Amino acid sequence: SVTLKWRAPERIGAGGLDGYNIEYCREGSTEWIPALPSPIERTSVLLKDLVTGDKLYFRITAINLAGISQPAMIKEPVTVQEILQRPKIRLPRNLRQTLMKKVGDTINIVIPFQGKPRPKVVWKKDGQLIDSKEVGIRNSYTDSILFIRKAERHHSGKYEVEVQIENMSDKVTITMQIMDKPGPPLNIKIVDVWGFSVALEWMPPQDDGNSQITGYVVQKADKKTMEWYTVFDHYRRTNCVVSELIMGNEYYFRIFSENLCGLSENATTTKNSAYIKKTGAIFKPSKYKEHDFSEAPKFTHPLSDRSVVSGYSATLSCAVRGSPKPKIFWFKNNVDLSRDAKYRMFSKHGVLTLEIRKPTPFDGGVYTCKAVNECGEAEIECRLDVRGTKKDLIDLLLPKR
Repeated sequence: SVTLKWRAPERIGAGGLDGYNIEYCREGSTEWIPALPSPIERTSVLLKDLVTGDKLYFRITAINLAGISQPAMIKEPVTVQEILQRPKIRLPRNLRQTLMKKVGDTINIVIPFQGKPRPKVVWKKDGQLIDSKEVGIRNSYTDSILFIRKAERHHSGKYEVEVQIENMSDKVTITMQIMDKPGPPLNIKIVDVWGFSVALEWMPPQDDGNSQITGYVVQKADKKTMEWYTVFDHYRRTNCVVSELIMGNEYYFRIFSENLCGLSENATTTKNSAYIKKTGAIFKPSKYKEHDFSEAPKFTHPLSDRSVVSGYSATLSCAVRGSPKPKIFWFKNNVDLSRDAKYRMFSKHGVLTLEIRKPTPFDGGVYTCKAVNECGEAEIECRLDVRGTKKDLIDLLLPKR
């Protein structure tokens, strides 16, 4: 297109202007061609749909009732061409990171761009021009499309798109990763069998399917039924311990590899089975050095001095510990009380009690408790005072008949 502007004539005439005629002539030709079907009243015009590359002369004449004016013509021809616009690729956000697809997927990548005149588009893969037999490419004025009907692993790589206009260019790089299911793990073996557990080890697959291995699926099968049950899912390490197996049964194990595309087509199975032995028929006590708990008697709670009223039963209490359990002896003023029916002796959980039935003033004195075992002995004592009543005092003073 070409845009023309001009000024109105200095003399218009009494009747006013009816409009302007615009004509053009190709360089080297004498034929003037009307640019518009009818005159226009404006002093500017946009002429469209001209042939790119033509060199044209333009002339304009004014019209009124008296006729047509002398033409006004530009001195130099005008070359019809697009105004240069620097090429620029607008890479979609989802293509700014690695584009991950599965084997067999259809791939359709649209790369929008801008620039005038129409840019030249060049596609490369890993630095080499793309073979149009494997990959379809369609270019338009505003975008370029790369199309793969059925993706294969060899389509993975770095794709470079460049748009060029004369000596200006812009380019972007797209990383494409075509994934497949991985191969099975390698060298699975039974490392150890103990109790109800089996330890397994294996190696990563030789073929990771062009994607990182995300885990493994471990399964077990009883040799009797050979029905497979999953023990671990999405398991990340290359060793594991399978527990809670049944005593007396024999087991096989198999493992699948897993990546973003899914599980491996096949699994690796252990060559040998693991037999869970029957255990527990013979008890083997643990060997350890027994701790010596022997201890000499020791009183943990003392006897307390007491004062009681005559005629009312009284008790003396203390506490002792020792191992083995000590023998207990009670004394009054160093006289053994074990055969005296007036006294009763109790021992319960190390608490020792001496009961004195209806004591009289004659029962007062020093009482001693003695504890003896094979590690030693200990004793403790207290004083007991028995206060007599008036009747006791009278009986004591009056002579007996």
